[in-house]
Amino acid sequence: MKHVVMYSGGIGSYMAAKRVAQKENIRDIILLFSDTLTEDEDLYRFIDQTIKEIGATFVRLCEGRDVWQVFKDVKYLGNSRIAPCTRVLKQEIARQWIISNFQPEEVKLYVGIDWMEIHRLEKIKKNWLPYKIKAPLCESPYYSKLEMFDELNRDGITVPRLYKFGFSHNNCGGFCVKAGQAHFKKLYDTMPERFLYHEEMEQEMIKFLGKEVSILRRQKNNRSYGLTLRKLREEIEEESKEIDLFDFGGCGCFIEESKITYKIS
Repeated sequence: MKHVVMYSGGIGSYMAAKRVAQKENIRDIILLFSDTLTEDEDLYRFIDQTIKEIGATFVRLCEGRDVWQVFKDVKYLGNSRIAPCTRVLKQEIARQWIISNFQPEEVKLYVGIDWMEIHRLEKIKKNWLPYKIKAPLCESPYYSKLEMFDELNRDGITVPRLYKFGFSHNNCGGFCVKAGQAHFKKLYDTMPERFLYHEEMEQEMIKFLGKEVSILRRQKNNRSYGLTLRKLREEIEEESKEIDLFDFGGCGCFIEESKITYKIS
């Protein structure tokens, strides 16, 4: 029996892998990383250090496109409801690798979500049938993020810089189409050049598609309307009170969208 940990490069996947390593033969453990080519450079440092600490086999998958190339190829801009990026660059490439290498009875799969994200678990399990999914951090002992960081420090590994900046995850360089206004404000405040890059790419998508689209949406007076990153940046610079400072959104990778309205290419 092999044990494959979906190794995102975040603190959760590291802690999950450690728990698996405490119970299973290290020679039977595989850390599977799907590279979106949109990652923060510090993520690769973190992966290098943690795979050495764990000692398991490491496998890197890469589809070959980054998130913006995917959006252009499928002619759809990802948003909080539908994210072609995670489907193409993470879900499908990982699924293909698993199916190519293992029958369902030959492997157990592990994800790094914790007890605060347990609401995601059933959708992930359903998405991966007939393969079995486990989430070690959804089981006792339950750790907070701070406790995970403390253990990381005890292991002599530097906390990824995105966490130090205040981001909730270490994926896609702080960028996420499932994120909200507050998350993107943090991206602008901490890494303005990166924000401006994504702002420009969103503008390119608007021109490419020939219609007004946006990653973000805003609710006002019972109406929902698009909010481009350019408009959000202008509001940040104007210190507008329109920005929802509690709208962080969240990563939903490895959850299948309920309705696919784009074509995979």
